[in-house]
Amino acid sequence: MPAPRLEIDLDKIYHNARTLVDRLASRGISVTGVSKATLGSPEIAGVFLQAGVSALGDSRIENIEAMRYAQVPASMTMIRSPMLSQAERVVRHADVSLNTEIEVIRKLSLEAQKANRRHGVVLMVELGDLREGIMPDDLIDTVRETLSLPNIVFKGIGTNLACRSGVSPDSQNMAVLSKLVDSIEATFGLTVDIVSGGNSANIQWVFSETDTGRINDLRMGESILLGCEPLHRTPIDGLHTDAITLIAEVIESKVKPSRPTGEIGQNAFGEKPTTTDRGHIMQTILAIGIQDIDPCGLQSPVGTEIIGASSDHLLLDSGSYGLSVGAEMMFQLNYSALVRAMTSPFVTKIVKHHRASMVQQDWTSGLPREQ
Repeated sequence: MPAPRLEIDLDKIYHNARTLVDRLASRGISVTGVSKATLGSPEIAGVFLQAGVSALGDSRIENIEAMRYAQVPASMTMIRSPMLSQAERVVRHADVSLNTEIEVIRKLSLEAQKANRRHGVVLMVELGDLREGIMPDDLIDTVRETLSLPNIVFKGIGTNLACRSGVSPDSQNMAVLSKLVDSIEATFGLTVDIVSGGNSANIQWVFSETDTGRINDLRMGESILLGCEPLHRTPIDGLHTDAITLIAEVIESKVKPSRPTGEIGQNAFGEKPTTTDRGHIMQTILAIGIQDIDPCGLQSPVGTEIIGASSDHLLLDSGSYGLSVGAEMMFQLNYSALVRAMTSPFVTKIVKHHRASMVQQDWTSGLPREQ
């Protein structure tokens, strides 16, 4: 089997998604399954839908187009504010988009009129994480203009936390979002359909609160794919944390000094490494590198330690393991390592089906190739 590769267990992803859908449904919250880390894989999207997600969300229009091309039967939400240059494609392929700039919404309106389509808009509100969002004091005016635009349907509001600054969803910032919903409904005499409280980082908040207010949707990717919550990377009870694993192949295994010799300058990435002298070690090199993964996001097998990486090499102190050239090692991944590995064309993606067959996914066309 080719290496390096990601092995993707659809049964475990289904279990994670179904479990979260059911648990959140008991709180009156639906799940938008986020497909961006899978590059819009139609097979994984299909598993999300079978598990009961209400819609699919992606930050790249190319991924949404791939799922449309594969005829994935779902409502699609563009979860990154659309670029003006992609407004026509967003209107054509996405049912809803998350927005922060009225100039973009005006452009979506124009493109929707040309296409004779109606496009849904969710307005994102800034609640402290300082990524995207309309300032709360400006929201009513933005809603007013959004409601006036032809072929645009105001669907609701949302927010995003924890992605840039690590701000945690809590009773205070979620209450602000609920109050903004009440204000919009009172001002305009309408019902807000979607109140998207955030992403997988909201898990702890949801299940620690007796009242989740007006929040009725969460956008979830990491918790489904990796079975953990993003704030502390804590495994979620009852979920699989090994639905996706990375396999890499050994290309060198030798006893070497642990400390480099010679004058130390910058390495290939502009860093000046510091090392600890631990004597001679069994150094193992695997054929994967920073171009393909985030080394800091990998968990190596017990008894081994990642000690460095370059563009194409991952270096381990393999301890007492006698790893020979050609041997394979398995790693668990965090979200950062997963996204980079999924994006790399040099990492093969192997999908495990419930029928025990294996499929190599062609992530550029969105169509699987039988092995």
